[in-house]
Amino acid sequence: MAQTSSLPRPVSRRSLLRALGGTAALGALAGCGVPAAYVKPGDRAVSDDSADKKLTWANWPLYIDTDDDDPNKRPTLEAFEKRTGISADYVEEINDNDEFFGKISPALMNHQSTGRDLIVISDWMCARFVRLGWVQKMDRAHQPHVAKYLDPLLRSPAFDPGRRYTVPYQSGITGIAYNRRKLGREIRHVSDLWASDLKGRVTLLSGLDEAFALLMQGNGVDITRWTADDFHRVCDQVEREVQRGQIRRFTGNDYTKDLVSGDVLACQAYSGDVIQLQADNPDIRFLVPEEGAELWSDSLMIPNRARHKTNAERLIDYYYDPEVAAKLAAWVNYVCPVPAAKEVLAKARDKDTAALADNPLIFPDATMRKRLAIARDITSTERVEFAKRWNKIVGL
Repeated sequence: MAQTSSLPRPVSRRSLLRALGGTAALGALAGCGVPAAYVKPGDRAVSDDSADKKLTWANWPLYIDTDDDDPNKRPTLEAFEKRTGISADYVEEINDNDEFFGKISPALMNHQSTGRDLIVISDWMCARFVRLGWVQKMDRAHQPHVAKYLDPLLRSPAFDPGRRYTVPYQSGITGIAYNRRKLGREIRHVSDLWASDLKGRVTLLSGLDEAFALLMQGNGVDITRWTADDFHRVCDQVEREVQRGQIRRFTGNDYTKDLVSGDVLACQAYSGDVIQLQADNPDIRFLVPEEGAELWSDSLMIPNRARHKTNAERLIDYYYDPEVAAKLAAWVNYVCPVPAAKEVLAKARDKDTAALADNPLIFPDATMRKRLAIARDITSTERVEFAKRWNKIVGL
């Protein structure tokens, strides 16, 4: 397994919303105003051709382990193929949640195959697919590892109780990153971002789905059941901080550059990115505030009319084998959805790999777990109104 310092930095899985036009279109599509988009349960499946031992898997770039000497080789996936005899066509084609939605939505709304048996997208987007009836319910009889090892924190999000339509591939935490040495003090609360010694040296994430939950938690809101009033209260707060010059700018994944250069001292950040930054700069800290932080996932789904559903279910279950999950976690450095993989990593011969078992940003400890929550998703009715206000503040 690769050492932390040798891992390439993954691109962000938490893509930002591009503009109101695209967001409004997606919101309208997901709503009751376009009933033709919804696919009834009886129209989602086709005959299963899994006997031909194939499947096609669409994923993000740099989101699977690769061989140190040959990046075209993917050890865990190749081991699956050897173990099962199933040939996997692995396609790194997802660069943005909205973009991929637009790419495959015409087929799904017209009851056609996407040509993919398995896809990985962020849970806030998964929620749309589930509401639209664009994904198939999984057969847990084919997934004993998922049933046994899926992290209890991730088992039942509001949009998919029991995780029958989605299974987390990797998870992460949206919290606060800061430079302890340059700031000269600790940060403990979300409200610390508004301190006078940070004026002009704070960034927030620009994406609505990425930013709002942590800011609400700073106001003491239970993000599993937040309200429209909670959202507008956050917007009022952020508007005030923009007007007084507290916020330097709103960012996508490029916040890491500002943090490394020292132009920014504190920012909203993703746990997986900070692990990579700490390999080069131990002064960079990641904080799960005392009020809590958002736990999110990028999840595996089987789209409608997938031709190899059983094969896809087997592959999902394979990655929930703790031995396999440990190898993947050591490479991608996100929060592992299989807590049992921690014990596997702890026994690794390589000391740097074994040390990952004690990293709370990969395996959150008991104290941190109590402060993590999965935010309820933004409904299609809310999205148009909320995106309009948020994007105006951010400047999208």
